[in-house]
Amino acid sequence: MTGHNHHEHQGHSLIEEAERVLEAAGEQWTAMRADVFRVMSAYEKPASAYDIAEGVGNARGKRVAANSVYRILDLFVRTNLANRIESANAYLANTHPGCRHDCIFLICDDCGQASHLDDDKLTSALREAGQQAGFTHVRPVVELRGLCADCTS
Repeated sequence: MTGHNHHEHQGHSLIEEAERVLEAAGEQWTAMRADVFRVMSAYEKPASAYDIAEGVGNARGKRVAANSVYRILDLFVRTNLANRIESANAYLANTHPGCRHDCIFLICDDCGQASHLDDDKLTSALREAGQQAGFTHVRPVVELRGLCADCTS
């Protein structure tokens, strides 16, 4: 497998790195965006926009519309702060937001846990195949479903 090295952030370090990356992209790190990122990054499994909206609403003491959260999540995906798990319509905080690459997600059908691995050789081949077929701005989305080691044992 051809991967690459990157620094995985967590906790306060992850939030600081997300703010840095978002501002470097020319966007503002607002209180609402910070709350959405904080709630999303607290989930150990992919979370839906509705779950995140509920968490932000609880933290703010007032209801937060899922549509507002969806817009912020779309921004986070575009700026590499979050990954969207397409098959579950759910989101994960990217623990290495300053590193751009295509992740291959491994999703457990039993517990819902998602992890990722990097295989630049595979995703580059997928990107190239799309480009050879005449597509531009190709973004490989690879999700493998099965049972994680904890659920298998």
